Amino acid sequence: IDKIVSREELLKHIHYVDEIPNAIPYVTSYYESNWGFCITKHEFEKLGEGPFRVYIDSSLKGSEEGGVLNFGEVVIEGKSTQEILFSTYICHPSMANNELSGPVLSIALIKILSKTDHHYTYRFLFLPETIGSISYLSENFEKMKKNTIAGWVLTCIGDKGTFSYIPSRLGNNYADRITKEVLGIQVPEYITYSWLDRGSDERQYCSPGIDLPVCSITRSKYDTYPEYHTNLDDLELISQESLEKSLEVLSHLVKKIESQRVPKSTVLCEPQMGRRNLYSNISTRRSYSTQTKNIIDVLSYLDGGHTLEDISSKCGIGLYQVNEIIETLLAHKIVEI
Repeated sequence: IDKIVSREELLKHIHYVDEIPNAIPYVTSYYESNWGFCITKHEFEKLGEGPFRVYIDSSLKGSEEGGVLNFGEVVIEGKSTQEILFSTYICHPSMANNELSGPVLSIALIKILSKTDHHYTYRFLFLPETIGSISYLSENFEKMKKNTIAGWVLTCIGDKGTFSYIPSRLGNNYADRITKEVLGIQVPEYITYSWLDRGSDERQYCSPGIDLPVCSITRSKYDTYPEYHTNLDDLELISQESLEKSLEVLSHLVKKIESQRVPKSTVLCEPQMGRRNLYSNISTRRSYSTQTKNIIDVLSYLDGGHTLEDISSKCGIGLYQVNEIIETLLAHKIVEI
């Protein structure tokens, strides 16, 4: 942009925060070509009557060739192919809580997991919010749908605010349950929001048809603290103490996950049980024994979202019996864990 404009025209492209006169807002126009200036209200009030020369020396290089979308990915292999997802974003420059806290804590978890033995595989994603998760899902959805048993979006998790939980769309998956269990013990005063209060990449991971078991953990939830999306979201807003407490909570999540096993069926619908000697090939009223019913009942909950304890409770079968059934199904490669 290099032109002379009237005050009326300029005001269409000026952004400030009326409630916080000394704050510079963060305003974007990702998907439509536009221009503008983000300033404090104090600076706005000093503007004269014009006319004004507007000069912005920038370009949209690469757009003609399709552009580039950069992201980070770290996968820490475990004994199981079942995966735990931690996703954060890298698209809010200069913001400490809304931006850096998520990547900082993800990196801290990566360092911890890289030095320890663990059952599950952990996938960490560093993406541009929204467009990044959509792009990643477009390339990796089938693999994620098959392997992901729980996941969390990490954002706004470095300030002193109360811990907050934003559920998945349905609010009842394994990640939801384990989040409420761990937060209930570690920070009982935590705040539970509605799915309707969502605002980060849980929107994409939980979209209809995607429905990955993902929810979000924050401290002061995005759009609930005054400094949000302004230059005042700086290093003074976060603290080492707050980050360490957040890391402690996330570490407890990992420990809880590692202490549990979440079996998942390797076949769609009920497998052919007769040729595996798990069911009589002659179907009579008496052939459907209690043991057969128990196996069928356990199979019905092998969706990758129920622990052995969950299955025991739902089926009314002792945990020892559930373990025996799982061992049998593992031998027949009907289940993975």
